[in-house]
Amino acid sequence: MKIYSSILPAEALQEDVKKEFPQVSFEFHKGINEELFLNAEIFLTYGEDLTEELIYKADKLKWIMVMSAGLDRMPFEACKKRGILVTNVRGIHKIPMAEFTIGMMLQHVKQMRSLWTNEQAKAWERKLPMGELYGKTLLILGIGAIGGEVARLAKAFNMKTIGVNRSGREAEWADEIYTMDNYREVMPEADFIVSVMPSTNETKHFLDASDFEIMKDTAVLINIGRGDLVKDEVLIVALQEKKIAHAYLDVFYEEPLKESHPFWMMENVTVTPHISSLTKNYLPRSLEIFKHNLHTYIKKGSGYLNVIDMDRGY
Repeated sequence: MKIYSSILPAEALQEDVKKEFPQVSFEFHKGINEELFLNAEIFLTYGEDLTEELIYKADKLKWIMVMSAGLDRMPFEACKKRGILVTNVRGIHKIPMAEFTIGMMLQHVKQMRSLWTNEQAKAWERKLPMGELYGKTLLILGIGAIGGEVARLAKAFNMKTIGVNRSGREAEWADEIYTMDNYREVMPEADFIVSVMPSTNETKHFLDASDFEIMKDTAVLINIGRGDLVKDEVLIVALQEKKIAHAYLDVFYEEPLKESHPFWMMENVTVTPHISSLTKNYLPRSLEIFKHNLHTYIKKGSGYLNVIDMDRGY
């Protein structure tokens, strides 16, 4: 059995995987190598280096392990037609992304940007409007593994947590659940709106101008999901007209964000360079899921983690 990875983990991680599966031939190579790819039965990738053409040429390929949660660039139609199993590492981002989100919320209520500015200016200013997370309402768009962890941590601050998902099924740590059809009923209550939504046909431009009309003017939007949640021009107008207080944006339509983009200069926008999921534990956690699935694959069993539904794209 040949496994090819277009991801090059640290030597120690490679050796750990090889030791656990001595019967398997591994090839770790940074970036796509067509010869190695065409000879592989299993392929490890971040999901950004595949094309339909490559999928159709790889007649030995049976399983693609995507070592990320994002699947925006995956050629699902080709995988579906070829009957290739696709899995990913959904869930490993929940710790860093939830901590990042709580950090942004604390930064907002505790006026950290103003405190930093005042410190640089040596200004002893004690009249800043300091707030609390206690008692605030958090609305999570796309309450899956990541959103659920955000909600869990938010409960430690005695926040009210409301989740939005497709089905309306209950989620642990959410006080209430709404669907993608009726979430506007609760939008006016939200102090923080956190989006963890993927990029699909259903979620593209999910928020529009009418949503910002019903939000509190003190509300804060935090987007750690995908940059096409709302059109840039719609969000810019909402911020300029102070429909909401602030937007913390970690994802964008185009990345890296152009230096000329208005977001950089807006006082009520905080830009971060798509780093909410980054952690030194990323690959070790990803490889644990891969190893579980590889044991399942070798035994020809069931119980794969994170099998992707080709029609939904996640």
